[in-house]
Amino acid sequence: MRQQRGKLLARTWRPVWLAFLLLASSGCQGSLGNWCRNGFRVGPDYCKPAAPVACEWIDAYDERVRQELPDNSAWWTVFQDPILNGLMDDTYRQNLPLREAGMRVVEAQRLRQIAAGNIFPQTQQGFGEYSRTEVSENAFPTNRLAGLGFMPPSAVNNWVTGFDAGWELDVWGRFRRGIEAADANLDASVEDYDAILVSLIGETAEAYINYRVAQTRLAYARDNVRIQQGSLELSESRFRNGAVTELDVTQATANLQNTKQQIPLYEVQLRQANNLLCVLLGLPAQDLSPRLGEQPIPAPPVDVVVGIPANLIRRRPDIRRAERQVAAQSALIGVAVADLFPSFSIVGAVQVQAEDFEDLFESASAASFVAPGFNWNLLNYGRLANQVRVQEARFQQLAIAYQQQVLEANAEVEDGIIAFLRGQQRLVDVQGAVQASTRSVDLARIQYREGATDFNRVFILETALTNQQDLLATVQGELAQGLVAVYKAMGGGWQIRLGAGSTSEQLDELLQPGEVVADPGDKS
Repeated sequence: MRQQRGKLLARTWRPVWLAFLLLASSGCQGSLGNWCRNGFRVGPDYCKPAAPVACEWIDAYDERVRQELPDNSAWWTVFQDPILNGLMDDTYRQNLPLREAGMRVVEAQRLRQIAAGNIFPQTQQGFGEYSRTEVSENAFPTNRLAGLGFMPPSAVNNWVTGFDAGWELDVWGRFRRGIEAADANLDASVEDYDAILVSLIGETAEAYINYRVAQTRLAYARDNVRIQQGSLELSESRFRNGAVTELDVTQATANLQNTKQQIPLYEVQLRQANNLLCVLLGLPAQDLSPRLGEQPIPAPPVDVVVGIPANLIRRRPDIRRAERQVAAQSALIGVAVADLFPSFSIVGAVQVQAEDFEDLFESASAASFVAPGFNWNLLNYGRLANQVRVQEARFQQLAIAYQQQVLEANAEVEDGIIAFLRGQQRLVDVQGAVQASTRSVDLARIQYREGATDFNRVFILETALTNQQDLLATVQGELAQGLVAVYKAMGGGWQIRLGAGSTSEQLDELLQPGEVVADPGDKS
C-alpha cells in the first residue's frame, strides 16, 4: 500500500521536477541566483532614487532665515489670530475634497488586502449538485435489454457535494511583489491625503488673508470718501464766497466719485473671499461676517524657521508620494519578470457522491483528486520580455518625476523666502509713504482753507493718499501671503490629522475600527 502511494506521489510531482530541470538547463541561471538572494523573489529590490538637494538656502546668510529644525505642525498660529486658528480646525473637519481623499486611502487599504489574499489558494469553492436522469424506453427498449440479461434502471439519481481548491504557488515572488506594490500605493494614498491637506490649509490661510485685505481696502476707501467729502464741502463753501473758481469744485467732485467707484469693487472682492472660505469649510455660501468680524490684516513675525533644504524630502507629502509611486513601480517590475518563468499550481477536490441521499455521507461515497502541474509561456515572441522593459521604463519615468518634484519644491521655498524678506522692506517704505501722505493732506487742507494754496495741490495729495493706502493694504496682504507660501512649500500643516491641538483625527475616522493605515514614514 505504501509503495503504491509512493509511486503515485512520484508520478504526481514529476511535472514539477521536470520544470526545475528545464529551468536549470535554460539561460535563467543568473536570474535564479538573484532569486535566491532576493528572498526567492525575482525582479529588483527597491532603492530610493537620488534626489538633487541644495546644501543651503540662497538667503541663508540673512539672520531672519532661521535654519533650526522647524515645527510646522500648526504654522498658522504665528499670526496669533484666534479666528484663523478656528477656521483651520473647521476646514480640516468639514472639507469635502479632503474626505474624498480619505476614502481613496480606504480603497487602497482594501486593494492591499486583496493583494495579500493572493498568497493563499486563489480558488476555494464549495459545491453541491443533485441530478435525476430517466432512461428513454424508445432509445433503450426494455424487452431487448431483458433478453440480453441486462435490465437498466428506469431512473438514476446522483447526489454530489464537496470542496475544491486551486493554488498557484508563489515560487518566483509574483504575489509578494504585488503586495509590495500595494503597500507602496497605500503609503502613496496617505501621502496624497496629506498633500491635499497641506494645500487646503494654505488655501484657507490665503482666502482669510484676502478677506482681510479686501476688508481693509474697503475701510480705507470709505475713510477717504469721508475726507474727500469734507474737501468738496470746503471747496463749495469757498466757491460760494467767491474765493475760488468752480474748477476747485469740479476737481473735488471728480476725486470723490473716483474713490467711491472703488467701493463696489472691494465689496465684490470681500464677498468672493467669503464664498471661497465657505467652500473650503464645506458650507453652502453664507455671510461669515458675524463670525469673522472686523480685524486688521494678519501680521507675520519678522523671521521664519525653514530648516535646511534636505528637510523637504522627508516633510513634503507630495515628494513622499512621488517616492512611494517609484517604489510601487519597482515592485511591478518583479511581477513582470515572474511571468518569464513557469507557474506552478496545485488543483484538488474532495467530494462525496451517491445515488441515494442517505448513502451520501458514508465512507464508500468519498472521492478526491489532486493535480499539481505547471504552465510556461515558452514561445511568447518577446512579448513578456518587452513587458518587463515597459515596466522598467515606467520606473525610470517616475524616478525622474520624483527628482523633478524635489527641484520644484526647493524653488517654491526659495520663491516664498525672497517674497517674504523683500516684502518686509517694501512694507516699511509704503508705511512711510502713507504717513507722509496723511500729514501732507492735513497740511494742504489747512493751507487751502486759509487761502495759502490752490485746490490742485489738495487734489493731488488726496489722490496719492488714496492710492498709497490701497497699496499699503495690498503689500500687507502680500507679506502675509509670502509667509504662507513658505510654510506651504515646506509641507507644513498635514500634522493636524495627527490630533495636534484640539483637532480631530478625520483620516482615522474614515477607516474601520481596529484597522491601521500603513505608516507613511518618519516625518518628524
